[in-house]
Amino acid sequence: GRHHVTEDWEPRNSDYRYRGMVTLKQALAASINTVSAKLIDRTSPEAVVELTKKLGVKTEIPVQPSIALGAVDITVEDMVAAYSTFANQGVYVKPQFLSRIENKSGEVIYEPIPESHDVLNKDIAFAVIKLLQGVTESGSGVRLRTQGGGSGDNRWTGYPYMFTNPIAGKTGTTQNQSDGWFMGMVPNLVTGVWVGCEDRSARFKSLTYGQGATAALPVWGYFMKKCYADKDLQVSKGEFERPANLSIKVDCYPRPVVVKDTTQTEQNTDEFEL
Repeated sequence: GRHHVTEDWEPRNSDYRYRGMVTLKQALAASINTVSAKLIDRTSPEAVVELTKKLGVKTEIPVQPSIALGAVDITVEDMVAAYSTFANQGVYVKPQFLSRIENKSGEVIYEPIPESHDVLNKDIAFAVIKLLQGVTESGSGVRLRTQGGGSGDNRWTGYPYMFTNPIAGKTGTTQNQSDGWFMGMVPNLVTGVWVGCEDRSARFKSLTYGQGATAALPVWGYFMKKCYADKDLQVSKGEFERPANLSIKVDCYPRPVVVKDTTQTEQNTDEFEL
């Protein structure tokens, strides 16, 4: 079959709603699974797997369309390194746990040599950042912009955030609410939060509490509040650097549209907008 699919796979949206024509930015912000599935059908799973390897992901990823929705286990370390490539204008930098070792006299006796390589050009990296900013502007991570008491799925943490600076990010939730994720980026700091258990049978009882926006995003919010409170850390509140002469259209107003969010593949449009 197409893309080496060996068994039936029918992606659905968590709310079982289909919204018609949406931009890729809207689709990513709202975690619309069917659009992700249509997109990997256009790009091919092979291209996605190849890119993840360039981004330093060491997990063996199956060449199947279902990877568009995260059907693989990847470490927090690899996820942070991969996401940082987009914030770093397309340059991958291998994570280092040790910055240096000094002796009792303060002399440096070990300092690792940073490992890095180019993965994407600056324009593509910035376009992805723009997509990911939609998550905190109007999508599943928008609660980072708000303030208030807790109720419903935020009864424990409330909305104590009120961030006004540019933030790119992505929530994530696996099958049966076994894992909740939030990856958050500002220009000079990328942080990944995973909430889960090694035993996959341990999980939240519903999507209300187990989704990344509820389980993992608050950890990121509290962490960043503390980072910003310590001025010595110099964590950025500025804009992500926009490449000069950007060749990709990233602001698509007033004309929306790209992928039709239905289950009928023949209704795709031929043009992608961000």
